[in-house]
Amino acid sequence: MVPSTCSPDAAGAHVREPVQMSNLTEAVERKAEAASQLATDLADLVAARGWHVATAESLTAGTIGTLLAAAPSAAAWFRGALVAYSPEAKFRLGVPRGPVVTRECAEILARRATELLGAELGIAVTGVGGPDEEEGEPVGTVWFAVVHPGGEHAEKRVFPGEPADVIAATTEHALTLLRAAARGDVLDERGAA
Repeated sequence: MVPSTCSPDAAGAHVREPVQMSNLTEAVERKAEAASQLATDLADLVAARGWHVATAESLTAGTIGTLLAAAPSAAAWFRGALVAYSPEAKFRLGVPRGPVVTRECAEILARRATELLGAELGIAVTGVGGPDEEEGEPVGTVWFAVVHPGGEHAEKRVFPGEPADVIAATTEHALTLLRAAARGDVLDERGAA
């Protein structure tokens, strides 16, 4: 169902008009092509290694998993996504009670996703999508954690923009980190190879 508003037409009758989710749509469209290519590259890399992939997502609420599921041969290598949007959901997955926009939270979620879903490569994202700051962290703050057979990597980023922009940037960066790990790149604290 598309959200709608009522507004009077020329005769004064109220007519339903769809509400445009322009910010989200524009942000997704800007990132969709790049994210699609990253997911396709990832599919080839994990297939060559015989790896399976899992995600644990908070502020992206399944967006990363959706893009992975649309990649080539996803049924063979994508195990699934855990969406733990609320702090309580994170606590039930083993995150200690307290702040959840943290490195520790991201690392635990990444480990749990790979354990629960039987994957060798996993990523977790937790952060502040907006519109307001949380836990003293500004909008756009995101913690990423990647786990794979060669080790673990975590990093913090701050993305500018509205909530839709933050979600799109987080999704694209998560796919970039997954691809780097599948290639065997050594990641530094900024995620660069």
